[in-house]
Amino acid sequence: MSDASAPAASEAPLPPGEYPPLRGPPLALLTLSVGVSSFMEILDMTIVNVSLPAIAGSLGVSPTESTWSISSYMLAAAVVQPLAGWIGRRYGEVRTFVVSNVLFVIFSALCGLATSMPMLIAARLMQGVVSGPMMSVAQALLLRNYPPHLRGLALGLWAMVVIVAPIVGPILGGWITDNYSWPWLFYINVPIGAAAAAVGWWVLRGRESARVKVPIDYIGLALLVVGVGALQYVLDNGNHKDWFGSTEIVVAAVVAVVALTFLIPWELTDKHPIVDLHLFRRRNFLIGSIAVAAGYFAFTGVNIIYPLWLQTTLGYTSTWAGLATAPVGIIALIMAPVLGRNIARINLRLVPSLAFMIFAFCLFWFARQTEAASFWQLAEPRFIMGAGVAMFFLPLNQIIMAGATQAELASAAGLSNFVRTLSGSIATAYCMYLWTERTEYHYGTLVEHVRPDSSGWVDYQSALEQAGVPPDHAFAATAQVIQAQASTMGANDVFHALALLFVALIPVVWLARPPFRTIGTGGAH
Repeated sequence: MSDASAPAASEAPLPPGEYPPLRGPPLALLTLSVGVSSFMEILDMTIVNVSLPAIAGSLGVSPTESTWSISSYMLAAAVVQPLAGWIGRRYGEVRTFVVSNVLFVIFSALCGLATSMPMLIAARLMQGVVSGPMMSVAQALLLRNYPPHLRGLALGLWAMVVIVAPIVGPILGGWITDNYSWPWLFYINVPIGAAAAAVGWWVLRGRESARVKVPIDYIGLALLVVGVGALQYVLDNGNHKDWFGSTEIVVAAVVAVVALTFLIPWELTDKHPIVDLHLFRRRNFLIGSIAVAAGYFAFTGVNIIYPLWLQTTLGYTSTWAGLATAPVGIIALIMAPVLGRNIARINLRLVPSLAFMIFAFCLFWFARQTEAASFWQLAEPRFIMGAGVAMFFLPLNQIIMAGATQAELASAAGLSNFVRTLSGSIATAYCMYLWTERTEYHYGTLVEHVRPDSSGWVDYQSALEQAGVPPDHAFAATAQVIQAQASTMGANDVFHALALLFVALIPVVWLARPPFRTIGTGGAH
């Protein structure tokens, strides 16, 4: 590829589907359109988190069942994300980006109109399907249209959106739920998505990527849909149906394993694979994807359990739970563009290692909290955790994209986003399960001490009587206290486990090997 930063590059003939870099207002508008659409897509993964109790109460389901509205969206997006490269090549990346935005708006409106949990899940599924290629193609459009020497900055700005959206989600979601109603969590996408689609089309309508009509890999597509769909069923219904104590869950799990197992050799040997698994043969893509998947698993687990614990155990409103979660974005927001501009100068293995250390430290800190903790005691570790967020995502994304050609940008972004999203969806289901199991364990252990010969129970019963609690209400009051303590201890167990996962990821990052060059960005350590 010729050096696009050279003066003569703009005069040299370019291959079909390649154009000179954008500059000035068009580049700013492209950045705005891509940023807004990516922000909207990621926002919808977390904006529902603090509103799950409200959704559950409105639709008449349990808080655990309400998490389906999160996992269904994430897994549906995960099915389509690895297809982003194929969709972009067949229909054009610009057309894919614009149409995805328009459809996202339509299904967002249907989510808001849902009157039952099955209806909401169906709308969220379709919302996830159309959002799948949106962010991956958006990332490719940024790299394709930015001047080569500014592509590091482009990744930094994009990473800032990825970082900020999950943080703004709980605050915005809490405020909307407390002051309006949960359907407005989805209605706000309508004007935002429409504007992003209009601006994107206006800027890029004459810059469509090369279109290649390759045959559709029907078998690969079927295996992907069946495999991930069955996995989604297991994750969505496992907690409710007692996991592998249910025949339905066992059958779905077997179908998922068989379909995904056959998918791998099929895609590796097919002439026109719908998912380019060959990218995993690249050491840095594989190592970076593993680190991002495991790191995002732990990060998602914290973001799911933390606000739910604040609301169900500490009695926080949705707004205050969002505010307690939000400080993680302050430092991250400042660091992301700085890291992006200096991506070629930083050590791309050392920086995420430091991020994992920060995450582990903050999670061990979380695990020491009690239900008597103040707002600032809860918010402080979230604030420090923000330093790790920018240091985690951007360098690992650079490692993943290292060596990708122009034609592979959408495929590489889509496949890595698929791994990240699938990991987040699994984390949502598993961490909820683990929290429930550990809470029940601690509740059973604590209840054993409520007996006539227990000095602790005798003293506590006396304290209740002195506080004016009638004897026939003592057990009910005690059960509430024990439930709160058990819930806190269960959450702390989850935080401990996730902290250990972050520690285990540190040596994994060092398995990546330089150079870590993305097209036109220059070298990186």
